[in-house]
Amino acid sequence: AGKRMNGNKKVKSEHYDVLRHTPWSVDEQTVIDILTRRSYEQRREIAFEYERIAKKELVVALKGALSGSLETLMLGLMKSTVQYDASELKASMKGLGTDEEALIELVCSRNNEELAEIKRVYKDMFKKDLEKDIAGDTSGDFAKLLLALTKRDDPSNVVDYEKIDDDARSLYEAGVKRKGTDVTTWITIMSKRSVPHLQKVFERYKSYSPYDMKESIRKEVKGDLEKSFLTLVECFENRQLYFANRLFEAMKTKSAKEKVVTRIMVSRCEVDLMRIRTEFKRQHKRSLYQTIAEHTKGDYQKALLSLCGGDD
Repeated sequence: AGKRMNGNKKVKSEHYDVLRHTPWSVDEQTVIDILTRRSYEQRREIAFEYERIAKKELVVALKGALSGSLETLMLGLMKSTVQYDASELKASMKGLGTDEEALIELVCSRNNEELAEIKRVYKDMFKKDLEKDIAGDTSGDFAKLLLALTKRDDPSNVVDYEKIDDDARSLYEAGVKRKGTDVTTWITIMSKRSVPHLQKVFERYKSYSPYDMKESIRKEVKGDLEKSFLTLVECFENRQLYFANRLFEAMKTKSAKEKVVTRIMVSRCEVDLMRIRTEFKRQHKRSLYQTIAEHTKGDYQKALLSLCGGDD
């Protein structure tokens, strides 16, 4: 997260800095420096102070002063992690088409505690139930899986040693062993067990199946369901590596998939971005910082690099 504010003095002078913007000149660099190098709590304080001095909301001022991907990124930073996740879920189901990729990432990569919190904030922000919106926007086994995940019980790290073997065998018998796939069994096991338990189940699974769990998923199911199960298994195994790979894929082409990059950088910057950076370097033999520098440009690039916090 980089540099933090110390004492009130610094805050005040910075607010005046932010306030230097007239409608004709925006000092993007100052906005980027201040907002990307603070925690959400500090950004909230700055916004409060800004409104007191400028008599208008900082978010409104940012919308007026910025545009494109930089605006999206900065507005994202003005929300808490859970508010941001809730808004991104809402956006993925808005309008005519559903952004399944975003929906899968947001539901399948968040743990029980995070999803419980997201559901609560979603209800506060949009006066609707997340489950109802998902049910209205998806169908079939894909809908069943997402809904099972949003209804998971309390977070626990319980490993039920007596069930490991049964679960591994059930996953095998419901998929690779038979013709067709008993998706319901897969959904039940993957949504009702703890992460440490499932890690042991996937290990044991290899003694039944000629394919590991991810290969089995690719053979058995297709489309959104396949993507969802793969996301789940990847996150059960190493969630930070999952995000590192998502970022890598989003920046494979000359110009980055900015929506994906923004979403991961904003949603993880106060959660596990340092660990994602480590996994990125380990897996792809180059730093996240260098990759962002190569595949993005302008003020958007500056903001991402500042949020990234450093080269590895």
